[in-house]
Formats: sequence, C-alpha cells, structure tokens
Amino acid sequence: MGWLLPRLLAGVLAVIAAALLGMLIGSFLHWPAVGACVGAGTAALLYGFVDAWRAHRFMNWLRAQNEGPAPRDAGFWGEVGYRVERSVRLLERRVETENARLDQFLSAIEASPNGVLMLDESDQIEWCNSVAADHFGLDPQRDRRQRITNLVRAPAFVAYLQAGSFEDAISFAGPGSRGTIAVLVRPYGEGMKLVLSQDITERERNDAMRRDFVANVSHEIRTPLTVLSGFIETMSNLPLTEVERRRVLELMSQQSLRMQTLVGDLLILAQLEGSPRPAADRWASLQKILGQVHADAEALSSGRHVLSFDDANGVQIAGADNELLSAIANLVNNAVRYTPTGGKVSVTWLVRVDGAGELEVRDSGIGIEREHIPRLTERFYRVDGSRSRDTGGTGLGLSIVKHVTQRHGGELEIDSEPGKGSSFKLVFPAARIRYVELAADPRRSLDRINAS
Repeated sequence: MGWLLPRLLAGVLAVIAAALLGMLIGSFLHWPAVGACVGAGTAALLYGFVDAWRAHRFMNWLRAQNEGPAPRDAGFWGEVGYRVERSVRLLERRVETENARLDQFLSAIEASPNGVLMLDESDQIEWCNSVAADHFGLDPQRDRRQRITNLVRAPAFVAYLQAGSFEDAISFAGPGSRGTIAVLVRPYGEGMKLVLSQDITERERNDAMRRDFVANVSHEIRTPLTVLSGFIETMSNLPLTEVERRRVLELMSQQSLRMQTLVGDLLILAQLEGSPRPAADRWASLQKILGQVHADAEALSSGRHVLSFDDANGVQIAGADNELLSAIANLVNNAVRYTPTGGKVSVTWLVRVDGAGELEVRDSGIGIEREHIPRLTERFYRVDGSRSRDTGGTGLGLSIVKHVTQRHGGELEIDSEPGKGSSFKLVFPAARIRYVELAADPRRSLDRINAS
C-alpha cells in the first residue's frame, strides 16, 4: 500500500494547484469560480490521461508476451510493471531450470542401453529413445502421437498391451526378424505406460549354445563310457581267451584315451575363455614350436605322409608359447589324420606385404565342401561325425585354434575343396612379430621394394 497514499496526495495537489491557477486567471475575467472549476477539471483530465497512457503502455507490454523490460514509469503502473516483470523473469528462470533438468533426464535415458518408450492413456507415443526406436522399427519424431499398436503389429506385443497384465515380460521377434526383443510395461500416472525393451538375441544365442554344448559334451562322454561299461561287464561275466582279453583291453584303452583327450580339450577351452589375453611383451620362438609340432606329426604319421616344415629361423611371435603350440599342433594333426597315405602335409611361414605374418598348414587330403567352412570352428561341429571319431577327433580342435588366434590379435583363414586338400592360415598382426636378427627381417626388403 506504499504507492496508494502518494498517488492520492499527488492527484489532490494537482487538482488544487490547477483550481488555484484557474481561479487566478478567472479573476481577470471576473469569473473566479468558473476558472477554478475549469482548472480543477483540466488537471483531473490530464492526470487521468497520463494514467491511462501508462496503463496502455503496460498492457502493450503484456500483449507482447513480456518481450523486453516493463515500462519504467513512476507511481502505480511503474510499481505494477516492476513486480509483474520480476515475477515473469523468476518464472522464466524456473522454466529454464526445469527444461534443463528434463533435457538432462532425457539425455540420460537416451544413453541407456535399453529401449524406453512412453505411452499416454490412449497408447499413443509420447516419447522414445533411439534404442526403443530401433527395437520397434519406429521414427522418434515422425511417429510421435501415433498409436503404438498401429505401428508395431507383433501379435504377442499387441495382446500383451491390450490384456493389461504387466507382471511378467514378454519376448517376440523384432521388426524384419533382426532378433528377439524382450518387453516389460510399467503403468504410471493417470493411464500412462512406460515400455522398457531389451535386445536379448545374443543372450538367447548364448543360452542355445550352452544347451548344445552341454548336450554335446554329455553325448561325447556317454559314448565311451557306455563302451567301457559294456566291456567291463563282458570281462566280468564271460570267459575270454587271452587274445580276446587283449583286444577288449585295447578297445577300453582307446575309449579311455578318447575321454581324456575330450576332457583335456574342454579344459583348454575353459582356460582360453577365462584368462586374460597373452601379454605382448612375451616372445615365443616359432622355430622351437614348429620343431616340436614336426616331431609329433612324424610320430602320428609313422612314415605314411610326406611332411614339409619351414625352418622359421629367428621368427618370434608375441604371446603364449603353449597356446600357439596347441593351435598349430591341432592344425597339423588334423592335416595328418585327414590326408590319405602317401599324401603331403606342408607348413610354411611368410610375411605379407603389410608386415603381417602368415603360417599356413596345407594338406592334399580329402578336402571340405564350402558350405561347411563357416561352421568348422563351432564346438563339436563335424563334417563327418563317424570319420572324426575314427580318427580320434573331439570336434573341439578348430574351436581352440580360433580362440588362440583371436587372443593373439590374429585371424584364421580357411580354404578347402573336396578332393584337392585344405589350407588353414594363421595370420598374426605385424606388431606381434619380430626377428631375432634384425638384418634378416624380410620386412626390410619389402620396405625397400615398396620405396623403389
């Protein structure tokens, strides 16, 4: 109320002053009373006009949506303008703060690895992050305010949304059969729904692989156990000749060795998957590894094949020598097993133009049809199961080779054709290869050739 008394006092004083002035002027015309009334009326009109003008300026400022500062007038309208402007600015700052918080919240949801989709009471899309848009095949901007059931036609999802029972999540094939999406709905507000989605394709694939792995291991172990159990029962219940007894013991030894090999390969795989990658500052001599592999291959072949091994003099590979030995030995042993008598198995080492090292194991064996090649490194995958068992294979060798190669930053390249043999190449990056004698490093000669 501090503005009211001065406002009234100023109006009264202005009227009195104008009346006195009018009376003074009117006394010369012998109408002092008329002059006083005219002066007072004129002052009141002028005061009202000024007040109305200030009110008009203030209303224009309000109509302009508070752009710029309020009119800086004295008195009542100046006070009103100041207080309204201060309230508006405080409200604007609050709105800006809330908008910033909302943007920060939406940015956090956008960064979520899971899909988040908000629906109104009519199941229309209020907002969704990019992950949810990818899961449901939506456009975050174009599809806003559209009913979700008009855009996502998966029967399981539509029935789940319409049923209104959201205790459990559901899963269904994503758009374009790109994978499997798990969806959970949580109601909030007045009829609003929060739809959370997650791509579980990889998880389901891993679960399927785990189930297949357990089933395969059980099958692989059950077979030799059944054979051993049968032989033990035979030896316990039937009188056998010495020749028959030796034959049974030999077969039992083979099955026992088969189980030992299988368990050993499983332990190697578990160790490879559960341990850190080999350090890049430990160097293994390829010449020493190939020498040991060559000796084992000679024993396995028993002179039935022509074996050819590069010397790989001075070549060292950064990594674990036991893992590299296991991978190379698996490739060479497979080559010997699947190459008929009189065939050739060669192991060569060369440096590619980009400096990468290539160890190739090539054989002149039975070969592999091309449709099987992409699956050769899967656990327990066999092109011919009976032949693999006859040769003593577990179905895990190439899986071990792939894991070892990847742990050393390399790649496994396979090329084969039925009747023309197979080629398996271990390609190691240039950073993991060095030569004991730098002068003998063939990459130097390659550099000179490229420079010329």
